[in-house]
Amino acid sequence: MTVDAGAVTPIPDTKPETVEATSSDGARPGAELAAGIPVPVKKRAVPEGYDAPQANLVLRSDRPAKDYFGAADGPAPLKARAIGSYAKGCLAGGSVLPPDGPTWQAMRLSRNRNWGHPALIDYLKDLAADAPKAGWNGLLVGDLAQPRGGPMTSGHASHQIGLDADIWLTEMPNRRLTPEEREEISAISMLKGPLDVKGADRRVDPAKWTDTHARLIRHAASDNRVARIFVSPTIKKALCEFETGRDREWLRKVRPWWGHHYHFHVRLSCPPGSTGCKDQNPPPPGDGCGAHLTYWLSDEPWVPKEPRKPGEKPKVVKKRPMALAALPQDCRTVLTAN
Repeated sequence: MTVDAGAVTPIPDTKPETVEATSSDGARPGAELAAGIPVPVKKRAVPEGYDAPQANLVLRSDRPAKDYFGAADGPAPLKARAIGSYAKGCLAGGSVLPPDGPTWQAMRLSRNRNWGHPALIDYLKDLAADAPKAGWNGLLVGDLAQPRGGPMTSGHASHQIGLDADIWLTEMPNRRLTPEEREEISAISMLKGPLDVKGADRRVDPAKWTDTHARLIRHAASDNRVARIFVSPTIKKALCEFETGRDREWLRKVRPWWGHHYHFHVRLSCPPGSTGCKDQNPPPPGDGCGAHLTYWLSDEPWVPKEPRKPGEKPKVVKKRPMALAALPQDCRTVLTAN
């Protein structure tokens, strides 16, 4: 959200491409990387006439784009390129993050969501290698993108061009998790309590949150490749209090957003060579620890103006799935490349 220092009501600091579901999941690796790990596979809905990414597809513009991209099991064999915007685009030449590295493990292996632009994979490997220097044993990595990017079948509005990654706020254990554990273990929320209660204590839980969490996020945000990091407003508050030094520039990139209390969401800038990739505007000046954050920690964003009646369920507005026609034209080439 973009807010001037004296503003009372925040203006979204991000375009719709930042709107994010709070799912924090990983992905099933490509077959060539699955040796030695029995990977559970979930069946995907396959559009009529879509037998495999290599098939001769007859693409329908009015068909939900997620049907096509969700059915692609492998990357488009093209030059690496992030195409379009974070919530309206696709990925050519995607690379896979292996399920295991010296200082990382990918979660939710049954989902094919550990793909990204090579720049994102390099960034994650670098961050994982540096994590122990911050006192963090290693990363548990959630969702990146589908093999060819595009809209996901569930869970995210962004993560479409291979430049977004969810990193759990749970430290990697000192052993390799089994495939079953990677499906069943839940990330740990940093919230002290519910946020949607009038007068709620909107702080992190001191029994769970540590300075090591803060050091890891500071290191992640200090990388020049990073455009933004999304966290819960409660975590943003903790980070503002943590940084007592003069260098607070990294805090500018860390933006409060809905959810994101059990993982932080890293977003990279468009890498060189990605023609047609659309960056967001830079975050507003300042560390974001003033009026902008004060609003997020107030009742206004969280507490319904008209309390629900006992037993009444919140209204859910279902959006029409994004049609293939809404994506850049080059995304058709990504789908049909073999």
